[in-house]
Amino acid sequence: MEQHSETFLDNASAALKNSAQAERRDVIAAFAPLIRSAAIEGFDEFDNLRKHIKRVRQHSLDHLEYYLGQFEYQAVQNGNHVHFARNSDELNSTVLDICQQHDAKRIAKGKSMVTEETGLNAFLQSAGLEVMETDLGEYIIQQAGETPSHIVAPALHKSADEIRELFQSKHDLGPRELPETVDLVSEARDILREHFLQAEVGIIGANALIAENGYSMLVTNEGNGDLCANLPRVLIVCTTIDRVLPLAQDATAMLRLLVRSATGQAQTCYTSFYSGPRRESDLDGPIETHFVLLDNKRSDILASDYREMLECIRCGACLNHCPIYSSVGGHAYGWVYPGPMGSILTPLLTSLEQSSALPNACTSCGRCAEVCPADIPLPDMLRDLRHEENSQKLSAGRWRLGLKVHAWLARHPKLYHALTGLAISTLHLFGHKRGSFVRLPMAGGWTSQRDFPAPQGKTFMQQHQARLKRIARQQNEH
Repeated sequence: MEQHSETFLDNASAALKNSAQAERRDVIAAFAPLIRSAAIEGFDEFDNLRKHIKRVRQHSLDHLEYYLGQFEYQAVQNGNHVHFARNSDELNSTVLDICQQHDAKRIAKGKSMVTEETGLNAFLQSAGLEVMETDLGEYIIQQAGETPSHIVAPALHKSADEIRELFQSKHDLGPRELPETVDLVSEARDILREHFLQAEVGIIGANALIAENGYSMLVTNEGNGDLCANLPRVLIVCTTIDRVLPLAQDATAMLRLLVRSATGQAQTCYTSFYSGPRRESDLDGPIETHFVLLDNKRSDILASDYREMLECIRCGACLNHCPIYSSVGGHAYGWVYPGPMGSILTPLLTSLEQSSALPNACTSCGRCAEVCPADIPLPDMLRDLRHEENSQKLSAGRWRLGLKVHAWLARHPKLYHALTGLAISTLHLFGHKRGSFVRLPMAGGWTSQRDFPAPQGKTFMQQHQARLKRIARQQNEH
């Protein structure tokens, strides 16, 4: 998938001007945290379970080679084929090779951020294969020619009216109203069911790989993952090497955190465990199954100071609570992973030079760390990336020079107070009649969006000192 993170500021500016989408984001930002809070409040084990899963994930990463080896052995014993892909090209080529071995033309695909990362759909389509997303949100944005705006709800930015117009233009079904949401869902279901029955290959992701038995776990709310896995004669599971967990009970424990954090549910509608191809006694299921496990710089992250990012369970809670994401939406981030987790992962998986604006898209409010079920110190990592950006001199020189000047002045309080007092007095002199400034030198980032309030004439410290003198004078008088 092509990256546009280097244009984050332009992307964000364009997103802010889309008032309709901004209103929908405001509603989601108001209700998503409430839904999660309600789910957590009724679950007394949340904090202890979060600590437990933290230890399990750290242990898994500390012994990643061992557990990957155990998973591979058990998966092969179950009749699966296991492939390791070093990068996006290898994953895409491996999947295409499997499809071509079976003369497949139609692919039924479940939701997978990993294949978004590798650009698998476009790669398979360029080879002449028909790839259809079967998750409703992914299907909508595929028809619209767009990318996901959220890692859990990819079509979150679309209104019902936009989806209605999209279906009426893309589905050759003649004149129809589609007045209710249920009508939109029914029409998509009818089209997708036909594709499920015709597909030769199904491709899904995995929320966890279980080392002890070679199973994979997939969490969905629509059941399309099960149809992708069981109806086509070949199943391909695409995920990353860091998804492996030691035990089945570890996966189910993580599930209890994941679902509450992602959608506020106690349990999803469908939680499926896949063991391998159908056995002689099975009535359905694929005749051949493959796991394709992607590295794509995860090994580098594992060896770095950012290894805790590999503990992310992709719940989307940090997105739902982030004021930046809520303001500009997912597309502004320019790549697969938006929000706080994306502002860390994107520089690590691509390059800090291409995406240096993302770690700076942070108010340091700390909400992402508070709600993260994996207990990842996201604000600390964002700060470390900004420090790394400064060390590599990737940011604009004038801004870094301004910060250095400010830091130097802060270490000289008398001079700092004198200069700020002069600036406040000057701004008050020129702006007190109107009350604000429409334009102001070196403050274009502010005045391009809103007026700059004119100061009252004195700095806070000057007003504070004057107040202390008044109090002392009053006390002396008494």
